Amino acid sequence: MIEFVTSSFCNYGDCVEIGRGPEGTMLVRDSKDRDQGALTFTREEWEAFVAGVKAGEFDPA
Repeated sequence: MIEFVTSSFCNYGDCVEIGRGPEGTMLVRDSKDRDQGALTFTREEWEAFVAGVKAGEFDPA
């Protein structure tokens, strides 16, 4: 069973949760609709996403 953790930026129960999948994959799901499953990212995709967040690539203009 995969253990998911909730984002530290979670407010009012509408949250993003992440978990480690098999072979180093990362899973992302919506806490208010867990039955819909999760998005799966390879290790490389996840590292690129985290680097983009840290670099401000997703900040609103």
